[in-house]
Order: sequence, then C-alpha cells, then structure tokens
Amino acid sequence: MSKRQANREEIYSRILDAAEVEFGLKGFNGASLQHIAERAGIPKPNVVYYFQSKENLYRQVLNQIISNWNDLFDKATVDDDPAVVLESFIRTKLKQSFDNNRSSKIFAMEVIQGANHIGEYLKEDLRPWLQSRVAVLESWMQAGKIKQLDAVSLIFMIWATTQHYADFEAQISALTGKEGFSEDDIEKVGDTVTSIILSGCGLR
Repeated sequence: MSKRQANREEIYSRILDAAEVEFGLKGFNGASLQHIAERAGIPKPNVVYYFQSKENLYRQVLNQIISNWNDLFDKATVDDDPAVVLESFIRTKLKQSFDNNRSSKIFAMEVIQGANHIGEYLKEDLRPWLQSRVAVLESWMQAGKIKQLDAVSLIFMIWATTQHYADFEAQISALTGKEGFSEDDIEKVGDTVTSIILSGCGLR
C-alpha cells in the first residue's frame, strides 16, 4: 500500500470511528456531519468527500458493526467442531458487547425504529449470510454432531443473549448494583451462557 493509500485508509477509519461515537450518543437525527468531522479532527468537506451524506455514513457504520459481528461465525465449515465454533462465537460476541456496547445500541435502535436505513442490506446481504450459516448448522445436524433443532432460532438466540448485555446495560447495572463488569464477571457470564446453549445443542 502506498503512503497516499495508507493515509486515505486512516482518514476513512477515523471518520467511521468518530461517526459511531456521534451516532451512539445522539442517534441519527441528532448527529451532524460537522460534529463528526470535529471528532475525527478533519474538515467537514473531507467527510462529505469520503461518504457523500450523513445517511450514507450512517449506513456504513451499521454495515461495519454487522460485519464485525458476522466475522466471528463466517469461517465455520462442515468439518469444524461445532462446540469449539459456537463457544468462540458466544464468548467473543459477549466480550464485544461489554467492550463496545455503543455498537450494539446503534444497531438495536435502527432495527427498533423499522430498519429504514438498512432494510435493503438486511435482505440482500445479511439474509444470504444467515442462510449460509444455517446450512453449516444443518450439516452438523445431519452428521450427528449436534441435536436436531431450528438453526435460525439458535442463531437468533445467540444474538439476543450476547447483545442483551449491551442493549440493556442500564437495567443490568440497576439490578446487579454494578457500574461495570470485571474480566472475572465476563468470564462467568460466558461460562453460563455457553453452557446453556451448548447443552441445548447436545454439546459439552
């Protein structure tokens, strides 16, 4: 990569990071390209140059969030050990929820409000991804590696359980009396969630 290309990549990444913070704090309607530019430490015209509009930038932030989540399960194949794959998926996604709850909240609010900005993405990109992952789970079932169950519901359960700790942070803090979770706390949550889901799949 040339120095110029590296600089462009660095600016692009800074804008996305700044936009995630801005959208996380103010939502789509409250965020502005000017404030995103200030957070990124660049002129507003640079943001417009790279992303054209606030709506397009918002979509890119959402797409990046989904891609980061899906990478955890993307490479699973028929030949992999389902217990290893699912445990890694669950624990890594839980850690993401604790380390960066802002991403999950942005995505949750977008979906709750009708997925107006990413409706096409969900249908054209995420749906084929989901179908490919269901195919892997069903191949494990056919091979007798996991119990027969509804693969779609299993994926939804993993998403819902792991993202709960980000989306309902205020409720969890109020009920547990904790403002934050230690590494030991996260490990215990991971142990419990993993044990329940894996045992439901007939795995250890």
